Amino acid sequence: MRLIKNIDWLLFGAIFFISITGILTMNSFLPAQAGTEGSSLFFKQIIWFLISVAALFGASLVDWRFLRRSGSVVLLFAVSCFFLLFLFIAGSIFKGAQSWFSFGAFSFQPVDFAKLVLVLLLAKYFSRRHIEIANVRHILTSGFYTFIIFILVFLQPDFGSAIIIFCIWLAMVLFSGISKKHLMAVLLMGLATFAGLWFFVFKDYQKTRIVSFIHPLTDIRGSGYNAYQSMIAVGSGEIWGKGVGLGSQSKLKFLPEYETDFIFAAFSEEWGFVGVIILFILYGVVFWRIIHIAKRGATNFETLYGLGIFSIFLSHSVIHVGMNIGLLPVTGITMPFMSYGGSHLLAEFLGVGILMGQYSYARAINKEEAKNEIIGISG
Repeated sequence: MRLIKNIDWLLFGAIFFISITGILTMNSFLPAQAGTEGSSLFFKQIIWFLISVAALFGASLVDWRFLRRSGSVVLLFAVSCFFLLFLFIAGSIFKGAQSWFSFGAFSFQPVDFAKLVLVLLLAKYFSRRHIEIANVRHILTSGFYTFIIFILVFLQPDFGSAIIIFCIWLAMVLFSGISKKHLMAVLLMGLATFAGLWFFVFKDYQKTRIVSFIHPLTDIRGSGYNAYQSMIAVGSGEIWGKGVGLGSQSKLKFLPEYETDFIFAAFSEEWGFVGVIILFILYGVVFWRIIHIAKRGATNFETLYGLGIFSIFLSHSVIHVGMNIGLLPVTGITMPFMSYGGSHLLAEFLGVGILMGQYSYARAINKEEAKNEIIGISG
């Protein structure tokens, strides 16, 4: 059967169990809390999970070679920009950010799908220019496309998603083989611009906000409260955790947004160090299988797309865990496949489904290559 053939079951299995751990962390099995917010989130997330799984299987059956055409990718890019612009007219404001379209009980966040579109656009752009990739204009041109989405997201303002947009561009630039000297020159120009703004443009109150963002623990009663509570939750899990549904920091509301921005902290409190190690192993399997499929891409486009999806999940995971343990500023980044939310979960499963759909026409791999890959020798 074609569906069974296209699915990478190791990748799907790892994603499945990661999603289940997230769903369980949202729910409390304590009878006294039946019908509370945790239970509501639990059932909503199950519905979104089932929809997302269906989207993954459906996408795996599609022949995605039409995305190699410039017209297809440009159209998707234009549609994404339209929805991001339309947010400023009809978007709903939640916690100061105008990032959502709300339709009653249903909400939709366009940036989650814009990240996928950006990966497709950059994969298409760099796949056709691998011979002349050292030319600095490709950094500038790809950066211009990325900046359009970046600024539309930044102005919402959704700084967390804007950071992910930048990480996607940086990763795709590095994967494409662009000259590191040219990239360094562009980054130094960016730093010089920021330094100029800091010393000659920013007001004192703006500098204070930036410092508070970078070092939130300097104000644990204000801007650093969430980060401080998150660190307490992670540490209190110790070796074996407090048990599913028994996390005091999250269930007693000391830890805000435990189902989204701080799902890792809530999970760590309930599952402990052992659970975290298992979770990291599952993510390791996800990253390994995505890279494996990307290496077998039929063309540069499929390979770069797979590496772009890898960059989305890796940047989300690193930033989310970093801010949950106090190493990075709190930016509102979700944990892939784990945090509560329908649009980001659907976009993540769809992204993996497209990758699996490309598996059906992947480059054939001979026995020697397979053997070398298993023992860790590059092909």
